[in-house]
Amino acid sequence: MVELELDDGLAIVTIDRPHARNAIAPETMDQLEKVLDSAEGAQALVIRGAGDRAFVSGGDLKELSRLRTLEQAADMARRMRSICDRLGEFPAPVIAALNGHALGGGAEVAVAADIRVAADDIKIGFNQVSLAIMPAWGGAERLAALVGRGRALMLAGSGTILGAEEAQRVGLVDKVLPRESFDEGWRTLARSLTNSPAGEIKRILKGATPAEAVDAFARLWVADEHWEAADKVLRRSK
Repeated sequence: MVELELDDGLAIVTIDRPHARNAIAPETMDQLEKVLDSAEGAQALVIRGAGDRAFVSGGDLKELSRLRTLEQAADMARRMRSICDRLGEFPAPVIAALNGHALGGGAEVAVAADIRVAADDIKIGFNQVSLAIMPAWGGAERLAALVGRGRALMLAGSGTILGAEEAQRVGLVDKVLPRESFDEGWRTLARSLTNSPAGEIKRILKGATPAEAVDAFARLWVADEHWEAADKVLRRSK
């Protein structure tokens, strides 16, 4: 089951499949597509797993083992890759709250987000090679963008699994929080990003021209929200 919580501009997507450690099955893909449709317009989005053991443990091998032909494998890969692309292309900031281990396809979902926040006791790794396959959902390319091509090949090619602190050191995780304050921490961060400028900053960081960056700033400058905030500052300075 995939759940959606909408809270004053913040969309929280929770993958809740405890029997499969939140692994991705074809039905999960159906639900993710519908949930992302419903989340349109949110000013920030969080994707997380239920519980504290797994963020996403990868693809649900019990379900996906039915795919035996080249065409079936390619169709599945294209479909889940498109879902990860939707996370990456979501207009507002997307946070992966790594409440538990993110392995294989779970790591691919994690790197589709803009920001990864991890509990300090989780592990993350592109360990698809243990099944004699490779990342299928765009994760290899996204990993290379985060940590560099050589390190990406080393990590994914060997199937190395990293702890949260080491993942942060190499740039795979952005923020590590103590387990006891993890839920409060990711919510606070996500809430701080529910604003119009954060969405514009994301767009500019993805490769806008200087002219587009200036135009984005100018549109924010003339907006009522800016002048309401500026007036408060000016009143305080009198």
